[in-house]
Amino acid sequence: MAVHKFTPSMYHNTLGWHDAVLEIDPGDTVVTTTVDARGQDHMGERVTQRGNPQTGPFFIRGAEAGDALVVRLDELKPNRSWGFTACAVAPNVLDPGYRSVFTDDLSDCPTFDGAPFFRWAVDVAAGTTHLTEPERPLSGLRLPLDPMVGCFGVAPAGGQAISTSTSSHHGGNMDYRGFRQGTTVYFPVSAPGALFHIGDGHAVQGDGEIVGTGVEVSFDVRFTVDLIKGSSVRWPRAQDDTWLMTVGNARPLDQCVQHATTEMLNWLQTDFGLEARTAHQLLGQAVAYDVGNVFDPAYTMVCKVRRAYVEALR
Repeated sequence: MAVHKFTPSMYHNTLGWHDAVLEIDPGDTVVTTTVDARGQDHMGERVTQRGNPQTGPFFIRGAEAGDALVVRLDELKPNRSWGFTACAVAPNVLDPGYRSVFTDDLSDCPTFDGAPFFRWAVDVAAGTTHLTEPERPLSGLRLPLDPMVGCFGVAPAGGQAISTSTSSHHGGNMDYRGFRQGTTVYFPVSAPGALFHIGDGHAVQGDGEIVGTGVEVSFDVRFTVDLIKGSSVRWPRAQDDTWLMTVGNARPLDQCVQHATTEMLNWLQTDFGLEARTAHQLLGQAVAYDVGNVFDPAYTMVCKVRRAYVEALR
């Protein structure tokens, strides 16, 4: 069980069958960094093109199609003192025909590629973030940091390379705030070595990433990998101290619900040994749903059930 310190020098804007940057074994830990969604590093230097650039991929020895890659998010820590956000709720999250009337002048805003963005202070020591540019009433509000990884996963099936703007069975741009430090995530393996990618750190984000960003920032990350051979995992799964979680990525939103709920029923029966009727009744009265990304081409829905309830039935 080795600890690998890896310094990235190139990044990918797809999750795919790319050449591995490092080969590791199940049980190993990687300490590395990610750039922000616009390709800016811990110094604020733009070192790669925009679009949720990914660090990796990491080749896990022994991983093959039909297995599950287990990734424990040991540390997710902003490594610079500022982040940025977009300025308006996406039209697809609003009623058709709704038009927002903004009276403020954004000429004093920082811009990326000509688009205005708000700048936020990220104070890791204080555990808070607040708006700094331009000054607005919101500037007086300190939000608690809740670092999460927005886009990560494994190479998809069939030799594909899928854009970091979207998501599917392999993971990708799910922007789910439950993917925080301490969470363990399971991905279905389709490529030899799994080819794990990680990027798109958010200092904090509301459900759905409805403006198209969280507070985007570069990260120091530490993760540990393992394998489950011959796994039943078909969509991403996760667990933390409280919840079991399954993820559906698709559009329309009802299809996400179907994928996530089906994956949970399969998990409860196949891995936890619950009888089918018991699993159905448990979800009927105890299920919770969280909205992941509703901004990008594929939406994300998360089906959740408390671990304590499942353990009580085993």
